Amino acid sequence: MKTLVYIFTILAVFGLAFWAYRENYATQQVLKETRVMRSDIASAQVRLSVLRAEWAYLNRPDRLRALAEINFERLGLLPLRPDQFGRVDEVSYPRSGLVIEEGVEVSAYGQEEDQ
Repeated sequence: MKTLVYIFTILAVFGLAFWAYRENYATQQVLKETRVMRSDIASAQVRLSVLRAEWAYLNRPDRLRALAEINFERLGLLPLRPDQFGRVDEVSYPRSGLVIEEGVEVSAYGQEEDQ
Protein backbone atom coordinates (compact mmCIF):
# COMPACT_ATOMS: atom_id res chain seq x y z
CA MET A 1 0.00 0.00 0.00
CA LYS A 2 2.86 2.36 0.82
CA THR A 3 4.31 1.72 -2.60
CA LEU A 4 1.07 2.77 -4.27
CA VAL A 5 0.99 6.00 -2.23
CA TYR A 6 4.62 6.71 -3.15
CA ILE A 7 3.88 6.15 -6.84
CA PHE A 8 0.86 8.50 -6.74
CA THR A 9 2.90 11.08 -4.86
CA ILE A 10 5.72 10.89 -7.40
CA LEU A 11 3.22 11.15 -10.28
CA ALA A 12 1.57 14.14 -8.59
CA VAL A 13 4.97 15.84 -8.18
CA PHE A 14 5.79 15.21 -11.85
CA GLY A 15 2.38 16.51 -12.90
CA LEU A 16 2.76 19.65 -10.81
CA ALA A 17 6.30 20.19 -12.14
CA PHE A 18 5.03 19.89 -15.71
CA TRP A 19 2.18 22.33 -14.96
CA ALA A 20 4.60 24.82 -13.34
CA TYR A 21 6.96 24.51 -16.32
CA ARG A 22 4.14 25.32 -18.79
CA GLU A 23 2.84 28.19 -16.65
CA ASN A 24 6.35 29.66 -16.46
CA TYR A 25 6.70 29.77 -20.24
CA ALA A 26 3.15 31.06 -20.70
CA THR A 27 3.91 33.85 -18.22
CA GLN A 28 7.14 34.72 -20.00
CA GLN A 29 5.26 34.89 -23.32
CA VAL A 30 2.62 37.22 -21.86
CA LEU A 31 5.34 39.44 -20.36
CA LYS A 32 7.06 39.61 -23.75
CA GLU A 33 3.78 40.56 -25.46
CA THR A 34 3.19 43.20 -22.78
CA ARG A 35 6.62 44.73 -23.42
CA VAL A 36 5.93 44.84 -27.17
CA MET A 37 2.51 46.38 -26.57
CA ARG A 38 3.95 49.03 -24.25
CA SER A 39 6.58 49.83 -26.87
CA ASP A 40 3.85 50.18 -29.51
CA ILE A 41 1.84 52.45 -27.21
CA ALA A 42 4.88 54.61 -26.51
CA SER A 43 5.67 55.00 -30.21
CA ALA A 44 2.00 55.79 -30.93
CA GLN A 45 2.06 58.47 -28.23
CA VAL A 46 5.20 59.98 -29.78
CA ARG A 47 3.56 59.98 -33.23
CA LEU A 48 0.43 61.54 -31.74
CA SER A 49 2.41 64.31 -30.06
CA VAL A 50 4.22 65.02 -33.35
CA LEU A 51 0.90 65.14 -35.21
CA ARG A 52 -0.56 67.50 -32.59
CA ALA A 53 2.48 69.75 -32.93
CA GLU A 54 2.15 69.74 -36.72
CA TRP A 55 -1.58 70.51 -36.44
CA ALA A 56 -0.87 73.42 -34.10
CA TYR A 57 1.83 74.68 -36.46
CA LEU A 58 -0.44 74.48 -39.51
CA ASN A 59 -3.35 76.17 -37.70
CA ARG A 60 -1.46 79.27 -36.60
CA PRO A 61 -3.74 82.30 -36.97
CA ASP A 62 -1.17 84.31 -38.91
CA ARG A 63 -0.65 81.45 -41.40
CA LEU A 64 -4.40 80.93 -41.85
CA ARG A 65 -4.90 84.67 -42.30
CA ALA A 66 -2.19 84.74 -44.97
CA LEU A 67 -3.73 81.76 -46.76
CA ALA A 68 -7.16 83.40 -46.68
CA GLU A 69 -5.69 86.58 -48.20
CA ILE A 70 -3.79 84.65 -50.89
CA ASN A 71 -6.87 82.64 -51.88
CA PHE A 72 -9.44 85.43 -51.48
CA GLU A 73 -10.47 85.38 -55.14
CA ARG A 74 -11.25 81.66 -55.09
CA LEU A 75 -12.64 81.27 -51.56
CA GLY A 76 -14.02 84.67 -50.68
CA LEU A 77 -13.09 84.25 -47.01
CA LEU A 78 -13.25 87.37 -44.87
CA PRO A 79 -11.61 87.90 -41.48
CA LEU A 80 -13.80 87.36 -38.42
CA ARG A 81 -15.12 90.45 -36.68
CA PRO A 82 -16.67 90.73 -33.21
CA ASP A 83 -20.00 91.90 -34.63
CA GLN A 84 -20.36 88.58 -36.52
CA PHE A 85 -20.94 86.69 -33.28
CA GLY A 86 -24.27 86.51 -31.51
CA ARG A 87 -25.48 85.61 -28.07
CA VAL A 88 -26.93 82.25 -27.10
CA ASP A 89 -30.33 83.74 -26.33
CA GLU A 90 -30.53 84.99 -29.92
CA VAL A 91 -30.47 81.46 -31.35
CA SER A 92 -33.92 80.32 -32.41
CA TYR A 93 -34.68 76.73 -31.56
CA PRO A 94 -37.66 74.84 -32.98
CA ARG A 95 -40.63 74.88 -30.60
CA SER A 96 -41.95 71.41 -31.37
CA GLY A 97 -40.26 68.11 -32.07
CA LEU A 98 -39.55 66.71 -35.49
CA VAL A 99 -42.65 65.47 -37.29
CA ILE A 100 -42.23 62.85 -40.00
CA GLU A 101 -45.09 63.03 -42.44
CA GLU A 102 -44.00 60.45 -44.99
CA GLY A 103 -42.06 57.32 -44.17
CA VAL A 104 -39.06 56.20 -46.19
CA GLU A 105 -38.42 52.55 -47.02
CA VAL A 106 -34.96 51.48 -46.00
CA SER A 107 -33.36 48.32 -47.31
CA ALA A 108 -30.27 46.59 -46.01
CA TYR A 109 -27.08 47.21 -47.94
CA GLY A 110 -25.99 44.32 -50.11
CA GLN A 111 -29.36 42.53 -50.30
CA GLU A 112 -30.76 41.99 -53.75
CA GLU A 113 -34.19 43.46 -54.45
CA ASP A 114 -36.94 41.31 -55.95
CA GLN A 115 -37.92 42.63 -59.36
